[in-house]
Amino acid sequence: MGLDIGEKRIGIAISDELGWTAQGHSVLKRGKLADDLRKLADLCAEFQVELLVLGFPRNMDGSVGPKAVEVQELGGILQEYLGVPVEYWDERLSTVAAQRTLLEADVSRQKRKEVIDKLAAVNILQGYLDRRAHK
Repeated sequence: MGLDIGEKRIGIAISDELGWTAQGHSVLKRGKLADDLRKLADLCAEFQVELLVLGFPRNMDGSVGPKAVEVQELGGILQEYLGVPVEYWDERLSTVAAQRTLLEADVSRQKRKEVIDKLAAVNILQGYLDRRAHK
């Protein structure tokens, strides 16, 4: 399962059983941490998730900033709570790529807001799956 973690929303993508393709699943509106963890635990159980891939928001120069540290902290909490390993994927341009895709598809501004996080999660997970396939 791939996650694009934002302050207000978490984009969620799930891979197929063979781990070849990522599909957008949903967007979780963030609330209390305990509630978010329960919802993610339910999804992990439903889809038999064996690994979480979290978008890691490095700065454009490759350095690790405050947002990336927050993602690492949440990653530790998720790994402990869910009992599922967590890996990180450089997401520097995942949201930009998602926006470009939606603009090229002529999706309205309102509709883009609804799906941008999910599409960013797909980009994160697909990038991870593609790299793993070519190792």
